[in-house]
Amino acid sequence: MKSTELFEHFKGKRILVLGDVMLDAYLRGKVNRISPEAPVPIVSLEKEEDRLGGAANVAINLVALGAAPILCSIIGNDKEGQRFLDLVKDASIDTKGIVVSNNRITTVKTRVIGNNQQLLRIDSEQTHTLHQDEESSIIQRVNELLQAGLDAIIFEDYNKGVLTEKVISEVIKLAKHFNVVTTVDPKKDNFLAYKNVTLFKPNLKELKEGLSLEFDYEKEYPTFLNAIATLKSHLNNQISFVTLSEHGVFIQQEAEQFHETAHLRTIADVSGAGDTVISVATLCLVAGLPIQRIAQIANIAGGLVCETSGVVSIDSEQLKSEITNLIGEI
Repeated sequence: MKSTELFEHFKGKRILVLGDVMLDAYLRGKVNRISPEAPVPIVSLEKEEDRLGGAANVAINLVALGAAPILCSIIGNDKEGQRFLDLVKDASIDTKGIVVSNNRITTVKTRVIGNNQQLLRIDSEQTHTLHQDEESSIIQRVNELLQAGLDAIIFEDYNKGVLTEKVISEVIKLAKHFNVVTTVDPKKDNFLAYKNVTLFKPNLKELKEGLSLEFDYEKEYPTFLNAIATLKSHLNNQISFVTLSEHGVFIQQEAEQFHETAHLRTIADVSGAGDTVISVATLCLVAGLPIQRIAQIANIAGGLVCETSGVVSIDSEQLKSEITNLIGEI
């Protein structure tokens, strides 16, 4: 199969992205002097920008790959929530899974950039877990969307409270009932709650934290393999897929395992690479690729977005070209 044929398989795939969403706000300007009021730089504001963040960035990556994502999350009944909805619609992302709550505010991360350098970040958020009625609303939305037809569900966890143990377990049960693929990009909280999912994708740091382990990957590789076995014993997941930063990626399913090394790149920013990797891996899984190809293609995609500063989505044409150059036939 050629890369162009693979992307044809991606087209129109209905992928539900369930998790924490947020607005990434940027205030950009020039710094020419220090404030006389305190030893801090004065930023002469030149540009304000809002971008979709968190689970919404996963959805943006899916759009870039030709899929049809549906976002499922909770936002606040506030002006930031309305701004978020406007951006989602502009990005051609389905909002049928979005629940608006009077009990929460919309998460906003504001970055102040001076002379192309981040000077400050301000987080406006509430990270308490969902109320019972909010959990029920999310589960009901997922059930309705599954009945309408889905190809996969991505759990995108940023520890902001949407993915509670109840939401996780109930959605996995529903997905099993409808025979729908489930993939997970986890965080430390509820790390071991994702039992019986199809693919579980922590990074190395998350793997260590989630299992309360400490080891040196390069010097203690057998300990890493033991950690993968421990993970499998806890979760009963079909595929374990671990991103290893400069060491590439590792993937295992039953007796098969592969380590794909990282490709030499000029790294500008690793932000959002995990979002790209889970998006690509999920679509490759839905397309029926073997696990080695899933690892290879997701590894390439994650590396590509690291070459650009800031959180960016994958460029599908660039990814096609890289797949052809580095892998050839799929």
